[in-house]
Amino acid sequence: MERGDRIGRAAAYGAAGALVPYLVIKVSWVAGSLLGLLPVGRGFGLRGWLVLNTVTIGMAAAGITLGLALVRPWGMRIPGRLVGFVAWVGSGFLVSILPFVAVSALVDSRTRSPAGSGQPGGAAEMPGWEAVLLQCSFVGTGLALAVAFPAYLRRRRPHALRRPRRTGPRASSGPWWPVVTGALTGSLWLYWAAGGLLGITDRDERPAGWHVLTGVSACWALAASAAVLILRRRRPARLWYPVLLATAWLGSGSMFAWSGWRLPATVYVTLAHPSDVHYPENAALAVTLHLTAVLTGAGLLRALVRGGQNVPGRFGRPLGRPQYES
Repeated sequence: MERGDRIGRAAAYGAAGALVPYLVIKVSWVAGSLLGLLPVGRGFGLRGWLVLNTVTIGMAAAGITLGLALVRPWGMRIPGRLVGFVAWVGSGFLVSILPFVAVSALVDSRTRSPAGSGQPGGAAEMPGWEAVLLQCSFVGTGLALAVAFPAYLRRRRPHALRRPRRTGPRASSGPWWPVVTGALTGSLWLYWAAGGLLGITDRDERPAGWHVLTGVSACWALAASAAVLILRRRRPARLWYPVLLATAWLGSGSMFAWSGWRLPATVYVTLAHPSDVHYPENAALAVTLHLTAVLTGAGLLRALVRGGQNVPGRFGRPLGRPQYES
């Protein structure tokens, strides 16, 4: 067994283990709320709070299963599309959480639970040690998966990270709309993160954490759109191919995962009008942007798949017989 593979396998166990504290805390929140021992999160009734945390418990369980699947023999028998999709969504969450936690610490902003990250549902009066454990779970899982998933991918499909030599008219095909909508959505988010007021209805509901998360989302949307645009070029890009592939993969996953998470929360706040939760953005515009981001993230990934790029979502099936450069 090569050294890189040993490190990747150890990282996979680390990714699964890092999510255990998050899972335990979430289970304790559900049990404590049912028994009346813990408060319900801000902006939620008991039923909504239980639904929210049950969903995040399922997400944590899926993350732990993914980590084990990357190292255990049975992981090779799971359909590649399923492993790829779970890894894509999970990576999308984590690549936004990691810079959010780091930058928020630098600006000394008051952050909520990473499960909400500026959205309603943060635990009321959450102890500091719980916040630290939750953040460590995300940071540890993100760093571990960054090492474990490429190692797993090399074992399952060795050529996945090598540049294919194409002789057709383009390096990839498919519609252009995901690149355009990704650039537009990212540009508007970046404008808001920089302090822009167009589309903002409540200027006082913009804490530092909101600016950070909006800016991180904007950067990933713009980076993914640019990476897919470069990969579509007729001549091979001079940039390192795995970097472009990873950027498109992570950025599209970030758009899909985070906007997929924030879309129902935004709709809930818009329809329920809780007295203690307010969003700074215009509600209709925020819903439109999140829906566009979900569709764009899926569209960017599909553009890679349809173009014959070796994204992890398709490593379960060969994509023809392309030649590869070393």
